[in-house]
Amino acid sequence: MPEYAVERRDRESIRELQADRLRETVARAYENVPFYREALDEAGVSPDDIDSVEDVRELPMTTKEDFRDEYPDGLFAVDDEEVRRIHASSGTTGKPKIVGYTDGDLDVWSEVVARSLSASGVEPGDTVQNAYGYGLFTGGLGLHYGIEELGATVIPIGGGQTQRQVEILQDLGSDVISCTPSYALYIAETAEGMGIDPTDLDLSTVIFGAEPCTEPMRREIEERLGVTGIDIYGLSEIIGPGVSNECHEAQDGLHIWEDHFLPEVVDPATGEPVEEGEEGELVLTTLTKEAVPVLRYRTGDLTTLDYEECECSRTMVRMDNVTGRADDLLIVRGVNLYPSEIESVVLEFDDVAPYYRIDLDREDELDTMKLSVELAEDFDGDRGETREEILTRLENVLSFTPDELRLAEPGELARTEVGKVKRVFDNR
Repeated sequence: MPEYAVERRDRESIRELQADRLRETVARAYENVPFYREALDEAGVSPDDIDSVEDVRELPMTTKEDFRDEYPDGLFAVDDEEVRRIHASSGTTGKPKIVGYTDGDLDVWSEVVARSLSASGVEPGDTVQNAYGYGLFTGGLGLHYGIEELGATVIPIGGGQTQRQVEILQDLGSDVISCTPSYALYIAETAEGMGIDPTDLDLSTVIFGAEPCTEPMRREIEERLGVTGIDIYGLSEIIGPGVSNECHEAQDGLHIWEDHFLPEVVDPATGEPVEEGEEGELVLTTLTKEAVPVLRYRTGDLTTLDYEECECSRTMVRMDNVTGRADDLLIVRGVNLYPSEIESVVLEFDDVAPYYRIDLDREDELDTMKLSVELAEDFDGDRGETREEILTRLENVLSFTPDELRLAEPGELARTEVGKVKRVFDNR
């Protein structure tokens, strides 16, 4: 398995490298991106003021709205002829966020994905079935080139065609599949419907990302497919998949590749840094990005940072599995909830499947929540008792119960073959 020595550097050495690269990144942004020049001037900060990693806190933050306001290429720091590839977000909530890559950026991207795969336990010569979508979305091509960089074999099947996915898994003996966590469960369900025991497949690892994955859902994936489930994290604005990844030895947080990405965690309401180990919003600064250097990007993802050395001996900081997004917060009758919190409670019960739906409405000026939970295929219990047990657990853990809890029939709630699954429908 490839060794990446930088992952095991001492903290002082990592900090020195980050400080040098932060200085270069701020200079590149200031000199080549009018948006950042204006923002830095307004903040009273120049590239010469950057002496240490701590100075990152003096820099202005970047938001998704800034990407949309500067659409299409106002944040680019290089001329068009230096751009080798362009990707974009889905744009489902407005203009898509356009990102570009130089040759150097593509090399870095391939390297950090290869590192992520290696941390996942993937070895050169393994066969990886890549079920992320290809195209403007960064998932498919990002994983693809990282797989090849590692020296593994890639099956570029993309998303969808789920019965075909199962056939390929069976016929080609794929060792690894990369996809969203919800799609991994759908593959298991489809295999069972085809009369195939998913645990009989040669799969040893599922690398999942693009959606939050709670620990109960991870356990469900591992049990249903007989695999090790590994979380990969990234976002288009920073580079794509490969910003951080769990190691298979510990499965205890995702190592951020700190030689390329500088992380902070801030209070989502104030933007101020939180204490080490406290949950907040992840903020990332690119340290080597050429085409689109990004200063203090507010990801919206909620997590914590752990600087203790991992049992795998990597010294790079670990972020906790993303528990939700700051903008996914549900406020119902004054109670703050995240969908992932509800999911964690619901999936404690063996009688239900890992599929749920939240409907928010307003009746007579009051917010209401309807929670639909799908029963397990082999459910043979008492519906009334199961409903009461779930409601009691929700009240005990979250101090909240929905206005209506509906137990849906097996297979009733919508699945998704391509893209992220939608769990929350806000009709207010």
